[in-house]
Amino acid sequence: MTTDPHGWAAELDTLLAQVWARLVRGVGDRHSAARQLTFATVSTAGWPEARTVVLRAADPVAGTLDVHTDLRSAKVKALRSNPRAALHVWDASAHLQTRIEGVVQVLTGEPVAAIWARVPDPSRQSYGTLPASGAPIAASLAYEKRPDAASFAVLRCAVQAFDVVHLGPLHRRARFDRADGWAGQWLAP
Repeated sequence: MTTDPHGWAAELDTLLAQVWARLVRGVGDRHSAARQLTFATVSTAGWPEARTVVLRAADPVAGTLDVHTDLRSAKVKALRSNPRAALHVWDASAHLQTRIEGVVQVLTGEPVAAIWARVPDPSRQSYGTLPASGAPIAASLAYEKRPDAASFAVLRCAVQAFDVVHLGPLHRRARFDRADGWAGQWLAP
């Protein structure tokens, strides 16, 4: 008798627990699929914009995910216009796709000072580039890296829903919503 290594996908509660466990693992494990996830917003011109970000915090109790960014980035401008974002993780080893809907709060200044203090210097180089991220430059390296705490922002995503697809021998799909206490509902894959 063989055991299903993905038996966790058979029940709603264990599937949701597995999603959160993989997100939490992504914070500290550079090899985790959830470490670098896709973060999508809608530009102020109405265009979808997707980019890869590094997951910096995952809190299953609060239902939040954090990423860091430069305060002057286009994603911050987009989020100030429309605070909704979508995140996507494909975990090939688990045959698991996780789509996340969230409402994002842009945190800066004193509320993130303790986080900034823990950011290692090589990472700090990404916050305060001159000119600002996305600005036109004359040549590929015509910019300076000047770490600046005033340019550092934490994007705190309050997860509103997960749409999870497990592509095992038997495909399964479920949706989990904050609004109903994460009860979960099976969906046709």
